[in-house]
Parts: sequence; C-alpha cells; structure tokens
Amino acid sequence: MEDERSRQQGLWPDERPERGDAAFRAPGEKTGQPLAARMAPRDFSEFFGQEELVGEGRALRRAIEEDRIGSMIFWGPPGTGKTALGRLIASMTRSRFVELSAVTAGVADIRKATEEAALWKSRGKRTILFIDEIHRFNKAQQDVLLPHVEKGTFILIGATTENPFFAVNPALISRSRIFRFQPLKDRDIEAILRRAIADEERGYGRLALEIEDGVIEHIIRFAKGDARIALNTLEALVNAGEKDPTGKIKITLKIAEDVTQTAPLLYDRAGDQHYDIISAYIKSIRGSDPDAAVYWLARMLKGGEDPRFIARRLVIAAAEDIGNADPMALVLAEAALRTVEHVGMPEARIPLAQATLYLACAPKSNASYLAIDKAMKDVEEKPAYPVPPHLRGTGYYGAEKLGHGVGYLYPHEFPGHYVPQQYLPQELEGTRYYEPDPQGFEKTLRERLDELRSRVKRTSTP
Repeated sequence: MEDERSRQQGLWPDERPERGDAAFRAPGEKTGQPLAARMAPRDFSEFFGQEELVGEGRALRRAIEEDRIGSMIFWGPPGTGKTALGRLIASMTRSRFVELSAVTAGVADIRKATEEAALWKSRGKRTILFIDEIHRFNKAQQDVLLPHVEKGTFILIGATTENPFFAVNPALISRSRIFRFQPLKDRDIEAILRRAIADEERGYGRLALEIEDGVIEHIIRFAKGDARIALNTLEALVNAGEKDPTGKIKITLKIAEDVTQTAPLLYDRAGDQHYDIISAYIKSIRGSDPDAAVYWLARMLKGGEDPRFIARRLVIAAAEDIGNADPMALVLAEAALRTVEHVGMPEARIPLAQATLYLACAPKSNASYLAIDKAMKDVEEKPAYPVPPHLRGTGYYGAEKLGHGVGYLYPHEFPGHYVPQQYLPQELEGTRYYEPDPQGFEKTLRERLDELRSRVKRTSTP
C-alpha cells in the first residue's frame, strides 16, 4: 500500500527523501536522464519560443492541432526547440514517432524504418520519421528518403543547424516545408528555467533551492538563446550548490560564475554562421560602422575562423567599397593580409582590427566595382571591336607598314601631359565606365576627369 501511494506520487521507496545525499536529489534524476531531457515539453503550454511559427493561431500550430501535417524541415541553431517540437507533433497527431540521428544512422537504418512505416501504413497508422542533423546525410542517403516522402510512406521531419538550401537535396526540399527557428528570447529562457525550478515531478520543485539574485540572469546571458545550455547549466549549478544539513541547496552568483567560466560560442566555419557573420562584417564596413565591424571581427576570431579568410575579404572590401575614395585602404588591407600570413593568431587580431577600423571609417565609393562590371558586360554582349590603328603595338618590324601607331599622340609631349585622342574602339566612343564619386580622394579624381573630358568636348566641337 505504501509502495502504491509512493508510485502515484512519482516516488518509489528508494526515491523517497531521506537524510544524506538522497535528500538533495530531484525525483526525476533517478531516471538517469539529464534535466534538459526530462523537461521536454508535453504540450504547447510548456513550449516556449518560436511564437512566429507555433504561436496561438499560427498556420503550423493549427496544422498540428488539426492533425494535418506534411513533411517539413526545421532549421535553426541548437537548443531552440526543433527536436522538442517534432516529439510534440508526434504526441498530438496520433502518429508513430521514429527518431534517427544522421550522426549514427546509415542507409540500413533508413530502410528498416521505411519498411516498418510501410507496414504500419497498411494497418492505417501513420509514422513520423524524425531525422536529427539531417544535413549530415550524404546525397545518396538523402536520395533513399525521396521516393518514400513522395509516396507518403512516412511524414519526414528533418532538423538541421545548417542552411537546408545548401545542405539538403533540392528534390527533398521541394517536397517539404521549411520552418526557420530563431534563438530563444531571454524571456523564453527565463520561463524554461523557472518551470524546471518549480516542477516537482521532473525538475527541482521538491528541493529546497535558494537561488541568489542575479543567478538566473547570469544563466540567460551564458545560454545565448539555447534552452539546452540553460537547463544543463542549471543542473550543473544544483549539483555544485552549497548543501547544508537542513536540506537547503544554496546557489550563489559566485558558484554560477565558477561553473560558467567560458561562454559557448555559436559559430560554424562551414555553415550559416560562417556566411552570415562575414556578411554582417562586410556590410558594417560598407556602412561605415567601426563598432559593429570590430564586433563581428571578434565573433569570427573567437569562433576559430581562419584569419587569412577575413584578411582576403578585407582586400576585396577595400577595392569594392572604398576604391579610389581612399587608395590607402587597399594598401592597408593588403598589408594586413601579409602580416596575418607571417604572424598568425593571436597577434594577427591586431592588424586585422586596425585594417577593419580604417576601412570602416574611410570614405566610400563603389565606382571601381561598377566600372569593371559595366565594361565586362560590354565585352560579353558586344562584338570584339578591333583596337584603333593608332593604338596598336609598334614593337616589331613591319608594324609601321601596316599603319600601326600612325597618328598616335604621345601625351608627355603636350602641356599637362595630356592630349585628347580616341582610346576606346570607335564603336564605343563616348562610353563612360568610370564615374568617380564626390567622396574623399575620388572627389579630386572626379574634378580632374571633368576638366579633361571638357577638353575633349572643346576639341571635338566644330
């Protein structure tokens, strides 16, 4: 009788609080599952974040509640609820739930899951095949899934931290809906933590926790939008807390700081973070925001990005976004590239920062970029016009007889080392590729070009 009462309360005889270490143990810990696994949401009231996807009245939420879902891919950072939502869907849609991880599963596992799904389908039972880290499947493995997704053998839910448009076969993408998950907001992480602290069945509600002010905020900052990190950190703090004979576990801010000495950094040198952060970095330089530029630089360096990659992008930015508005930008960027190659990290961060800040503060012009693209478009779309005879090479015997170089005017023999003459093919006469911006040194170039071009007009006027 006592055992049955204990079972109904969620406690077997050996789980009942007693003196000693058992008094400090949460009931759910006996399962051997970490806190993050125990606190997986059982319904939408326990699912926090992603309101734009599964908030009240949203299309995906309605589809789940009305049991009319199709294959889909969840894309987003770790710890944002992708797996949790997949399991929640299975429990709410009366479907079998089969979970595979692309890290450990192979074609044989896929085929076994497919055969079982086909058998259950013949009996009127749907299967949800959830594949975590689906981007880790190679093309051949993903191709095995394709015919079964088309036939509806199972409903596929793939979870990935990588951009699926890069990492998942286009044919599979075209047959699935893509839902993008965002890092959880601070208020969502706080709600998840407080639920775990209060939950008597799966969390720490039966423990006497005394949590110092500032600890929850510290965990939130450390987690950076990742619920799993937040819950794992809370679990580590409870285990490291100061226990007294009365059963109280005190978690101080000092303990929290000791446990979380190094914050996790979301950065993948081959994935979205690689592309998104370098994009933000270059756009910050282009937008003349040195503070943002050096922040994104720090994110890349702390994430382990190759500093040579960053330096090469600086060289491109110097020419593309600054150009002749400040010719020194390209010189400094090239110097930073060479320095990085010779010095390496961690010292390379300093010349990279110097070049980054100089480029961000420099006047901007994309006139060189526009000029070469416009010229290349003409080269691609128009005939290969011949070089005007007076511009052709004369460095070989017989060139003069061919008329090469005849009529060429040597600029250094004229005042100001300039004389108007035709340099473009006759068919492109008057075409303007380079239009300097009135920014920085390019303003000086523009004034000079305007003056030279005015001479051409005066010379050509009858």
